[in-house]
Amino acid sequence: MSAAQGSALAEDLYLKLTDEEDARVCEDISDAACVETPQNFLLILLSNFLTKLGDAVASPKTVLAWVTTAVGAPAFVLGLLVPVRESGSMIPQLFIGGVIRRVPVRKWVWVVGSLAQAFCILGIGGVVLMLTGSGAGWAILSLVVLFSLARGFCSVAAKDVLGKTIPKRKRGQLTGWSASAAGLVTLGVALFLILSPRDSQVTTLGWLLVGAGSLWIVAALIYSRVREYAGETAGGGNAAVEALKRLSILRDDKPFRRFVMARALLMCSALSAPFYVALAQGALGSVTYLLGLFVLADGLASLVSAPVWGRAADRSSKRVMFIAALITAGTGAVVFAADLLFPNLVGTAWFVPAAYFVLCVAHNGVRVGRKTYVVDLASGNRRTDYVAVSNSLIGVLLLVVGSVGGLVSLIGYGGVIAVLSLMGFAGALLSYALPET
Repeated sequence: MSAAQGSALAEDLYLKLTDEEDARVCEDISDAACVETPQNFLLILLSNFLTKLGDAVASPKTVLAWVTTAVGAPAFVLGLLVPVRESGSMIPQLFIGGVIRRVPVRKWVWVVGSLAQAFCILGIGGVVLMLTGSGAGWAILSLVVLFSLARGFCSVAAKDVLGKTIPKRKRGQLTGWSASAAGLVTLGVALFLILSPRDSQVTTLGWLLVGAGSLWIVAALIYSRVREYAGETAGGGNAAVEALKRLSILRDDKPFRRFVMARALLMCSALSAPFYVALAQGALGSVTYLLGLFVLADGLASLVSAPVWGRAADRSSKRVMFIAALITAGTGAVVFAADLLFPNLVGTAWFVPAAYFVLCVAHNGVRVGRKTYVVDLASGNRRTDYVAVSNSLIGVLLLVVGSVGGLVSLIGYGGVIAVLSLMGFAGALLSYALPET
């Protein structure tokens, strides 16, 4: 295929995916970047798809938790997987932002970070195939820490590259299509896990993780072809000093401060998920088929809802956050009421997985809405500061609010879901009050 044919194909696919007559009208990016938009859109989309496929295979909520138990790792490792995976990539971003500010072409930060993530997942696959007991547990946890740090660099860089290469009203759709494709693949992963022979479970998952690690390598190669023009590098001094200075934007920038407050409350959509699973396990007790049902529900939710959320976010990302928060809170309230008043309903095979599906639809809306909002809220290095500061603060709060699980012995899984639902209602109110971008 010639360069001209490839360019024409990229243009045609871009027009179909964005479904807009003015798809080549570029807002908030340079004229030079506008020319490259169709090809960059597809390259970023494909890279994101591959990494999300890797995320589906190496999910700390399902596969990593499963293999950690299977290799006989200590119980504390299982409890630390999700907090370390999420917070480990977010807390350092306040300092990561200072490092990235010095780099004029930031796609290379993403490429190096993606290769580092590949190394970590390949390593975890090797651990599963060769080690057991405490040694395996410590090795997995150490690699998850390194994976999270590399993910933090990619997170900050990706939003910068997105803001420099994709027009303002097309970013949500790119995020939505990526999540939708990941949802489709998650369905296949779920079926694969359900149908895998029991006697080769550990070996199968070990090689599956090795395959997942290779996806980040391919994604890095594709992302390296993105045409990104050099941007701002001002303010790239001492990372620690610059990080502390950037915290001042919480005091001085009211729209950003309100966004961070809303996003903190919207953590409820992610934190609620394990308690839905635990509630169903407590009622039904069949771990194997429940795992398949919940993974299928998650994948199906991404597949059907993410493109819709993406288009809606390009019209009003704060409205998407508001609606998704209401759905999260409402679903939690229904589950809590059912657990309290109709325990037999909770004990059916369909009720909690169906509620979990609705929760995952809402969580996709929260993710697409808040990612689009923060990218649209500013440009240049200001955007880098917004992403770094908000992610670092949310990472700390995840560790703090994640301790809500300690209330289970007092109020049960349904009670914890109710507490998180109250957070959702408050987050909806704050999201509604945010200014439009």
